[in-house]
Amino acid sequence: MAISEQSAAAVIARFLKQRGVKRVYSLCGGHIMPIWMRLDAEGIRIIDVRDERAAVYMAHADAQLNGGFGVAMVTAGPGVTNAMTGIANAHVARVPVLVLSGLPPRPQENRGALQDIVHTDLVRSITRYARTVRQPELVLQELDEAVSRAIGQGGEPGPVYLDFPVDTLRGEVPLAIQLPEHFAPKAMPTQTPDPVAVQAAVELLWSAKRPLFISGRGAQGSGPALCQLLSRLDAAYLDTGESRGLVPEDHPSVVAAMRGSVMGQADLVVTVGRRLDFQLAYGSPAVFGDARFLRIADCAAELRDNRRGAVELMATPALAIEAILAAAGDRTPATDVEWTRALRAKHCERADKLVSSMRNAPPGSDGLMHPNRLIAALRDALPSDAVVVADGGDFLSFARVGLPATTYLDPGSLGCIGVGTPFGVAASLACPDRTVVVATGDGAFGFNAMELDSAVRHKAPVLVVVANNGAWAIEVRDQQETHGKVCGTRLQFSDHAAMARAFGMHAERVEKAEDLPGAIERALANRPALLDVLVTPDAASSDAKSGLAWVPDLQPLAAWNDAERRWRDGDGA
Repeated sequence: MAISEQSAAAVIARFLKQRGVKRVYSLCGGHIMPIWMRLDAEGIRIIDVRDERAAVYMAHADAQLNGGFGVAMVTAGPGVTNAMTGIANAHVARVPVLVLSGLPPRPQENRGALQDIVHTDLVRSITRYARTVRQPELVLQELDEAVSRAIGQGGEPGPVYLDFPVDTLRGEVPLAIQLPEHFAPKAMPTQTPDPVAVQAAVELLWSAKRPLFISGRGAQGSGPALCQLLSRLDAAYLDTGESRGLVPEDHPSVVAAMRGSVMGQADLVVTVGRRLDFQLAYGSPAVFGDARFLRIADCAAELRDNRRGAVELMATPALAIEAILAAAGDRTPATDVEWTRALRAKHCERADKLVSSMRNAPPGSDGLMHPNRLIAALRDALPSDAVVVADGGDFLSFARVGLPATTYLDPGSLGCIGVGTPFGVAASLACPDRTVVVATGDGAFGFNAMELDSAVRHKAPVLVVVANNGAWAIEVRDQQETHGKVCGTRLQFSDHAAMARAFGMHAERVEKAEDLPGAIERALANRPALLDVLVTPDAASSDAKSGLAWVPDLQPLAAWNDAERRWRDGDGA
């Protein structure tokens, strides 16, 4: 059945094209086929994948790297339920993703039709907007509203969901109601700061002796202004996985290796588009002491969670920081410059020591290389502007600490391991002129290993590096140390390179550290490529040592948990 150029499906495709969408990530199905064919007719590239979860992950990565919103399209029933983990991850990460799906024709609704399920009831709690559109005449305005919600016009950004009965998709939309105002691209929303709050922020910042800035996802786009403010104040700075690369590592405010110390020493903590979630001890005085807080964000989720600020600036972070700089003028800050310089010196000392120790990390008792030898080899081989995707449990900890990146993606605060290969495929398509590497543990890799097939078919120039230790290593260590036995957490040293070659991908298995440089060089020259690197499960990551796996009662890390308990009992932090 031919799909009319005035059908709802055709209107959806034209809408996406006019909004600048170049790729839609999807897995085919009859209930979405009208949209599928019209996307192709409009010249929008369909990146067909092997699992709907991966489609949403890819749209997520696309949105993060290119701005705007990503688009995933999944078929009805199990297509939507498969996609829900990806939607939940985008929800927690506050990433704008438009998810489209279909439904059985309206005359078959609620009669036991194939894949007939109320999707909106399932996804409503993890989306900013979830609607079933049953009338062709409403398709365009619903798309406009959904995308507006996704990019944060009227609330925090995040995923949105629309589905359509297949007969609605085939139905025609009258030309009279195809209004240009709905098709026209909309600017990303901005908020200007309240001048009174700006002045209060200046007073707070310029009177602080030990100011610490921590940035997050909402700080994107504020890098230049933030660097200028850090320099004006001689403040300390910590990045997070959400905003890695926002401030260059050579900036004198960066003190990442002193994270534990600086969090307890600061007298003012400035969050820029960053929640005070489990990764920051929920902002607890048990960890941050008597520090006051300045919160800067353009959405409530990053402005007042867990700790209220002495001053709160609800504004686009870049605009807020620029306003602070302008209001401060030539005023001299009270920052203890020696404090910042001492932190920076110790940070550099620790960072240099880490690089040296990584290059010389001893093998395990099994003779297999330490994961840090792999990280060190990647450090040497990757260009400075590489896009790094880190994934896994144990290996993520090694990569997060040891692998520098100006553009960085990882499982995020949902802990959604398995994103690595889909993120990498999308990143390499979105940024074809940059080197994209996925550094993943073998357990996490297994979630979406079939997307290697997608990488080959779509000629996505990604390098996937699997640190293969044959185990869910953090859980193995926790079981050994906490419970005295290992149960159901060991894997096998599967030959992932052989699987990759079966898909037509360049792939090598590497068992010796001295073979890494050559293997990495060959892989980079023959992307898409995979390296299956055997590493020892004996190595203990910082996350494995922290108590993260056994999930303490009050705080995510054992040391923080002890401090929280003492603080609550009145014994001091």
